[in-house]
Amino acid sequence: MSKRTLWLILLTLALGILSVAVISASGNQEFGTNWTAQYYANATLQGSPVYTESLPTGINVNWGAGSPNAAVPVDNFTARFTSTQLFNQGTYEFVVSSDDGVRVYIDGALVWDRFIGRVLTTDRFQLNLTAGAHQITVEYVELVDQAAVQFQYFQVNAVGTTPGVGVTPGVVQPTAGPTVTASRIPPTALPAIPPGALTGTVIRANVLLVRGQPFLGAPVVNRVLRGQTYAVVGRDETARWFLIQLYGMQGWVWGYYLFVNGNEFNAPIVGGFATAGDPANRTNVVGQTNATLRLRAAPTTDATQTGRIPWGEILPVIGRTAGGDWYQVVFRGTVGWVSSGFVEIIDGDFGTVPVIQ
Repeated sequence: MSKRTLWLILLTLALGILSVAVISASGNQEFGTNWTAQYYANATLQGSPVYTESLPTGINVNWGAGSPNAAVPVDNFTARFTSTQLFNQGTYEFVVSSDDGVRVYIDGALVWDRFIGRVLTTDRFQLNLTAGAHQITVEYVELVDQAAVQFQYFQVNAVGTTPGVGVTPGVVQPTAGPTVTASRIPPTALPAIPPGALTGTVIRANVLLVRGQPFLGAPVVNRVLRGQTYAVVGRDETARWFLIQLYGMQGWVWGYYLFVNGNEFNAPIVGGFATAGDPANRTNVVGQTNATLRLRAAPTTDATQTGRIPWGEILPVIGRTAGGDWYQVVFRGTVGWVSSGFVEIIDGDFGTVPVIQ
């Protein structure tokens, strides 16, 4: 065989390999192609899908406060996205953002699990993949409020250190949010429960985080264990968060992880965002942002920016404009103004907020 013939063979092989590569070693981000999306009218992916669609350019959707289709409820729905993608051999970084939860399977193995209620969060994880076709499944759950999910990946290096998916099948990263299972807590005596009290027993978590307020970003104040039972002394308006009685304190837990021994709506509604200090305690009205906002010195877009407020931030609302299009808030000790269209009032009587301008 001549050198010229050998060179032509090698060139042909190289072009063939390039023709099936989905991602280059330079690390270009990919959303994948030809995804099938199936939507379920429940939070557990049970039964038959109520709506199916194709996503030819990948999973990159934001439904806001809506849903993919009229057949899909705006809250408490799930979706399963499936596709088969071609990969080079190497290490890949996967980036998935979701509000609420998400989990990822590759070739049937669960490799990432954040299937919980939470605000918009971006997760990253790396896997080693062999060259060729791999089946990807992304499962998504929407519980309340905003709905969005995005999935993408890029190659970190050209050759992985281990062939195949770089996570042992069945071994999943620990779930974030209310549940932590990585450590044990020494058993302690439980507080007394009054006769006839509404109670909640931890059933869906080995360790359940107790928070100071009824949202996932609130500070952790305690932990309770699977099988323990506590008196339920309050709830939020939708009966998704419950206030339980511990020794010398009370705290909030996500209701999904509890078995409540009666009608959970019989628990009294308790305001979870009571504010304190000056000037935050003027109204006891609290809002939560649903976008990243500019804090301004005055209620106009021309005013000086005095802060940058993250998505999901809890803000005491201490004033408003006459038209209600701007709120005066307290952000980390700074008083300023934000556009009201991006703030949801979550606690207190908005009618008590004074008109400032």
